[in-house]
Amino acid sequence: MAYFDLELEELQVYKPTRVEPNDFEAFWKTTLAETRAHPLDARFVPADFGLRAIETFDVTFNGYAGQPIKGWLLLPRERKGALPCVVEYIGYGGGRGFPTQWLVYASAGYAHLVMDTRGQGSAWLNGDTPDREEDGSNPQYPGFMTRGILNPNTYYYRRVLSDAVRAIETARNHPGIDATRIAVTGTSQGGGITLAMSALEPTVQIVMPDVPFLCHYRRATKLIDTPPYSEIVNFCKTHRDKTETVFRTLTYFDGLNFAT
Repeated sequence: MAYFDLELEELQVYKPTRVEPNDFEAFWKTTLAETRAHPLDARFVPADFGLRAIETFDVTFNGYAGQPIKGWLLLPRERKGALPCVVEYIGYGGGRGFPTQWLVYASAGYAHLVMDTRGQGSAWLNGDTPDREEDGSNPQYPGFMTRGILNPNTYYYRRVLSDAVRAIETARNHPGIDATRIAVTGTSQGGGITLAMSALEPTVQIVMPDVPFLCHYRRATKLIDTPPYSEIVNFCKTHRDKTETVFRTLTYFDGLNFAT
């Protein structure tokens, strides 16, 4: 993610080779149609964390396959009318934690919805959303990068990105939020999800990815040998005959293709 092997001048003009599957747009159109076939059922339950200037809500909405996804919504107590909202996605391994860990945007006068990442939340911030693999899976290297990776339809990030779209729709369903002024942001994994939202939910007004990963997988896995990309490398070392299948699946989830 944060590694490079080119000089600054080379990085400034670098244009990566991009491989986009012929059915990329059709794949995501079908995926989101299937996801939206389930009711959103967004719920905002007041949660008192003793904050004088900020209201907090325990959020639940239906994401991929109608599965419940958790989150937090924070609103400044003093407000006039509907507010612009920042929807935030979390870095790898982290969960939604507690509202007291997400105070910046609400303190600045914005609504702030933080999406829990399914299955994650035990490496640093705690999470509350399980990952239900209803479509089946495959043997995987420890972590999330190779979960269901032998088929785009079963890959873990198909579910996560579908959840992320529904998180934006959830924000728009709250009466205290201006549905026409939505920004998305995130760091690392959250940055990669943010890039994907620029394509999957192009009606958002602002896209703010910070050091995104989930991008340029071929080069990333050659450049570094550290997690999370090393999960892909180690999987391919064990399943050498599946390497091309793995990287074909990843083309459907590459930030390069979403950002183009």
